[in-house]
Amino acid sequence: MAVVETRDLTKVFKEGQLGAVNNVNLETREGEFLVFLGPSGSGKTTLLRMIAGLETPTSGEILIGGQVVNDLSPRERRIAMVFQSYALYPHLSVYKNIAFPLKAQNVKKELHKAKVEWAASLLGIGALLDRKPRELSGGERQRVALARAIVREPAVFLLDEPLSNLDAKLRASAREELERFHRRVGTTTIYVTHDQVEAMAMGDRVMVLNKGVVRQLGTPTDVYDNPADTFVATFLGSPPMNLAEIGDVIVGFRPEHFRPAFTVTGDAAPFRLKVENIEYLGSEWIVSGTLAGGKLDGKKVFSRLSSAQNLQLAGMYDFAVPQRELKFFDRSTEKRVEPRSVSWQ
Repeated sequence: MAVVETRDLTKVFKEGQLGAVNNVNLETREGEFLVFLGPSGSGKTTLLRMIAGLETPTSGEILIGGQVVNDLSPRERRIAMVFQSYALYPHLSVYKNIAFPLKAQNVKKELHKAKVEWAASLLGIGALLDRKPRELSGGERQRVALARAIVREPAVFLLDEPLSNLDAKLRASAREELERFHRRVGTTTIYVTHDQVEAMAMGDRVMVLNKGVVRQLGTPTDVYDNPADTFVATFLGSPPMNLAEIGDVIVGFRPEHFRPAFTVTGDAAPFRLKVENIEYLGSEWIVSGTLAGGKLDGKKVFSRLSSAQNLQLAGMYDFAVPQRELKFFDRSTEKRVEPRSVSWQ
C-alpha cells in the first residue's frame, strides 16, 4: 500500500486554453478507495492518467509512497491500471493474459503459476484460465483485467471506468465484487467514474471535479449532505437539489426533504405546490410542480416520496422542508455559507 499525493498538479493541452486539470492538491489515505467523480470533460481521467504516468503534467508534482515520480515510467511507479476497455489480448488464454505483466517484469517463470492462480482465486476465475477472452462474459472479462492488475502486487490500483461497458444488472454485481476485492486486498485504489451511484456506493471518499478543478473532497455523506457549492449540490442526486434565489442567497433543499406539510415536524419552511407531474418508480414516486405565492412563485421543484397516492395532477398542496435541511449558498460565488434567516414572501 502507498499514499498518492499531487501538488499543484496542472495539465494544459493547448497554450492559451484553460487547463484540463488545474492546481489539484490531493493526498490519499493508505489503503482507501478514493473516487474521482465528475461529468465528461471534468479532468478526472486526465488526472488519473498523470498519476499513472500516461500523461505528462504541465506543472506540479506527483508522489507515490513519498517519492516524486514525475520522471518515472508507468512500470517504475508500482501502479496497476484497469481501463474501460479491459485491453485483454484476444489471442492469449486467460492464464497468459494474467501472466503477461509478470513476463514484462522479468519475474522468474517458475513463479508465474502460483501468482496467476492466487490472483485468479481472489476473483473467482480459477476455472476460466484455459479460455480465451471471446469465450467470457463482460463481467468475467472485467475480473480477468483485475486479476492481471493485481498479479503485479502494486502499491496503487488505478481504475478508469471499468464497469461502464456492462449492463445495469451486471454493473451492480461487478460493483459488489470490486468492493469485496478491495476489502480483501486493502491496496490504495483510485477509481474514475461519472456515475454518482458507483461513487456513493464504493468510495471511502469522493473527489468531485468540474472543468479541471476540485470542487469538493469528502466522504459520500459529506458531499451529498453538505455540498461545497451549487455544482456539487446539483451534480449529486437524482433528481438534483432544488435551488432558488432569494435576495443575495441561494437556498437549496433535496427532493426527499420536500414533503407534504403534515408529514414534517418541528421548524419548517412552508410552501404551496401545484403538482404538474407524477412518476412512479416502484420504490418511490417523483413529483414535480411549481411553487405558488411569495418570492418563489412559479419556481419548478421536485419531491421524492415513498407514497404519492393522495396527490392529483393540477392539485394544490401544502408542502414543507425542515429548517435543518435547508442549505444556503452565496449568489455571487455559489459556495455554501452558514444558515441564515430568509423571507419567503
